[in-house]
Amino acid sequence: MTTTTLAVLVPLLPFLGAAAGLLLGRTAPGFVRPLAVLPTLAALLLAVLVAVRQGGGDAIDSATELTPTGSVPIELALHIDGFAALVALLVGAVATCVQIYSTGYLRDDPRYPSYAALVSLFTSAMFLVVYSGDLIVLLVGWEVMGICSYFLVGHFWETPEARAASLKAFLVTKLGDVPFLVGLFALATDAGSFRVTRVLGTVASGGLDHPTLIALLLLAGVAGKSAQFPLHTWLPDAMAGPTPVSALIHAATMVAAGVYFVARLLPVFQASTAAMVVLALMAAVTMAGSALAALAQDDIKRVLAYSTIGQLGYMTGALAVGDRGAAVFHLLSHGAFKALLFLAAGVIIHAAGTNSLAAMSRMSRLRDRVPDAYWTMTVALLALAAIPPFSGFFSKESVLGAAEHVATGHTEHAPGGAGWIVLLAGLLTALLTAAYATRLWLLAFRGRGTEAPDHGRQPLTMTVVLWVLAVPSLAFGGLAFRLLPDWFDGGSLAPTLTTSVLGTGLALVGGLVTYGAWQRTTALAARTPMGAVAAHPEADAGLVEAEAIASHRPAYGDVAYAPDPADPGRLLLGPLHRPAAGGFHLDAVYAALFVRPVQAGASLVRFLDREVVDTYVRGAAALPRLLGAAVRRAQTGNVQTYVSALLAGTVVLAVAVLLVATGA
Repeated sequence: MTTTTLAVLVPLLPFLGAAAGLLLGRTAPGFVRPLAVLPTLAALLLAVLVAVRQGGGDAIDSATELTPTGSVPIELALHIDGFAALVALLVGAVATCVQIYSTGYLRDDPRYPSYAALVSLFTSAMFLVVYSGDLIVLLVGWEVMGICSYFLVGHFWETPEARAASLKAFLVTKLGDVPFLVGLFALATDAGSFRVTRVLGTVASGGLDHPTLIALLLLAGVAGKSAQFPLHTWLPDAMAGPTPVSALIHAATMVAAGVYFVARLLPVFQASTAAMVVLALMAAVTMAGSALAALAQDDIKRVLAYSTIGQLGYMTGALAVGDRGAAVFHLLSHGAFKALLFLAAGVIIHAAGTNSLAAMSRMSRLRDRVPDAYWTMTVALLALAAIPPFSGFFSKESVLGAAEHVATGHTEHAPGGAGWIVLLAGLLTALLTAAYATRLWLLAFRGRGTEAPDHGRQPLTMTVVLWVLAVPSLAFGGLAFRLLPDWFDGGSLAPTLTTSVLGTGLALVGGLVTYGAWQRTTALAARTPMGAVAAHPEADAGLVEAEAIASHRPAYGDVAYAPDPADPGRLLLGPLHRPAAGGFHLDAVYAALFVRPVQAGASLVRFLDREVVDTYVRGAAALPRLLGAAVRRAQTGNVQTYVSALLAGTVVLAVAVLLVATGA
């Protein structure tokens, strides 16, 4: 079987699994779990074969024209280089882990068949984005992921928060997709083709007529899909969906698609100095702002959501300094430890007895109750904080090292200003990342919140997946920075001394300061008695959980728990804590600038339609209605009346004819 055929089967198998799962979900429920896991696992194995055959060498290209368009052709094309081969492995591995994990996490969910099918479709769409060599075919996968995210984020549609989050995710990403689509057409017009290879060839020959405009339009779509400032606000709210969905979206699909797109078309962005500076500024604001917001969140999944936004900022920062190897290296490393973080958080939430939110300030003694989640999450948090020798250290240092080379003038892949912006923001974010990672660990596993009821041992499918993901979170970075350059552009990914010392030093400072702040707040909180506050005994457990989701606080059965006041985030952030906890009120700003004017315009249109247009229509119909009423009254049903009217009419006509004749 040729490599091209194998590559075609990679996205096709999960798609067929999704279709079969939707068809057989109700009639043959016993096939749902095999149809969820096996096609995705088979796609992963085929992706491994494709990667082995590609081997980091020359790209594999294949194309056939989809349909004649009369102008720019649209082709079913494959373009598999080292980047595509490795990202496909990440997608397949994380998707397989999520599907296996979900068989335990959602084993009692009545909508599991549709959930599993949508996850398979989501995976297929991301494979299509990764392997596609035509921008229109890539766009198809891009948009299918948006649709899948809408349904998956809103999986718990009984709660208004899940419904609102799914709608918000869909609309915000579509807000970026509109200019993105315009940018794709403008790019194809300049290049004369949607084929990735021909577009890059046009850029290399200086054939782009509007590089800045095209790059900025494309960046709007990337900002929406990869949750970068200012279109990042949908991602924290999307935590209302099931935790395995969060792992898939954050680690290997959706938000990774934007970074991968820029990496694949990086020469298009490098053709515009202004676009590279804008990309650097976007990355810097995203990194620092999301890290501050993460330090103020109480819900564990929202902390991880803001963490994802910040880590994606590192990837876009690497792209802003012209090093797509460092960007994809961090994408791969981040995919492993972020999937582990979310799935470990899912074990914690599952142990707490709710499938949605879990406030860290109310957690207690989880280390002994969920030891698998404790140890694996510790590994993942160390990787997130970039502590050597964990994988996040090597990938994050490759980003900082690339920024340092540009800032100090050792390379001309990007403007020097972009290098300084990314470097300074990256170092500040390293400090803040270690701080919120330490805070999460302390509050989740050493907190003083009142203990929730023990819901028993977690399913084996969940805990095994955690240990599988812990291996690359620990060991991937140390091997990858030596092996990956041959798969990328050949540039070095090894840590540099300056950024390694600065980054690791700042991370240690952030962790130690947070630990000191926690000890201080713990000493103060020790004077405050903690205990459970019993809810009304007649309260329904489902209603309590729905209320907990709405208020971003946990509920365990029929008992609500008092929070742990020993939160170092409040002490560290001081007056910034309140705005940071609310995401710096960007939603309120957008509501004032965009939502309310649109609603006011809609109200005006409704008023004009009701009071002006409807009045005119009613007036235009009044005369025919009156005439109809008069004619209706003349229809009495009396034959004598009709004969009398006929004779009268005849006399009138005769007189009229006589008068006319006499006048003539």
